[in-house]
Amino acid sequence: MQTINRTKAKELIKESKGKIFSTTFVKKDGSHRLMNARLKKYISKTGKPAPYKAENYDLIPIYDMKSKGWRSLNLKTLITLSINKEKYLIKQEEVSHFEFDSQGNNIII
Repeated sequence: MQTINRTKAKELIKESKGKIFSTTFVKKDGSHRLMNARLKKYISKTGKPAPYKAENYDLIPIYDMKSKGWRSLNLKTLITLSINKEKYLIKQEEVSHFEFDSQGNNIII
């Protein structure tokens, strides 16, 4: 299994062209989850665009094949990625729990 960083994982997902891939990640509650997903053109239930740009928060909107719904994949919590018949281990980087908003204020994430 090859080790890659989050940037490379994001590139591989973006280049998947709608093909199904599998990923393991850490959920907000600390548990691990395996998801089969794909990139697909995002369609909101209201028809309005998302109120934020997912890429500004290291998120990728993906379609969960099992639950048949949209999810946000947090690149900061990726553990593994299986895509194009290749398996990758994601290099774990130090994650800060603080970021700056557009006005320069420190916010907790």
